[in-house]
Amino acid sequence: MRVDPTFDAFVERESTALLRFAYLLTNDRGHAEDLLQVALLRTARRWAAARDRPGAYVRKILLNLSRDRVRWLMRRVRERPLAPTHDEVAAVGPHDHAVAERHLVVAALARLPERQRQVVVLRYFEDLSVEQTSELLDMPPGTVKSHTSRALARLRELLDDNDNDTTHLARAHHD
Repeated sequence: MRVDPTFDAFVERESTALLRFAYLLTNDRGHAEDLLQVALLRTARRWAAARDRPGAYVRKILLNLSRDRVRWLMRRVRERPLAPTHDEVAAVGPHDHAVAERHLVVAALARLPERQRQVVVLRYFEDLSVEQTSELLDMPPGTVKSHTSRALARLRELLDDNDNDTTHLARAHHD
């Protein structure tokens, strides 16, 4: 397959941001890389249609692929606990707290319903406007706003609950 040089330039310029986007949707680096490869292959095949807004085009494919993956996982996997185990808390050194907090946020994000997670990723990690998010997800702006509000409230709950669990585990470890 012959590839347009403008596609190569797009991939070179945007691949890191697109991989981050895919990771935030999947919470798994390997799956994120796989989804991105599929999305880029599909985009390359339809480059003439994607050329005007390639970032939005690839993100739309990634959203659809991640939605398919979530449906598949929901049929096969039970919910994992969000709070780290006692051993995980004990193993975290002072320099690792920022990394641990980031992992907790990503884990909490993974616990959101699919559409809420997509809205949060697009709005706060990809820094898209309500209108851009609305267009990309094919939903009215009001729905984007309500999903955002519910998602942020749920994230606060999950992170507050996790903070209480982690504090309890850390105290138990030091006693």
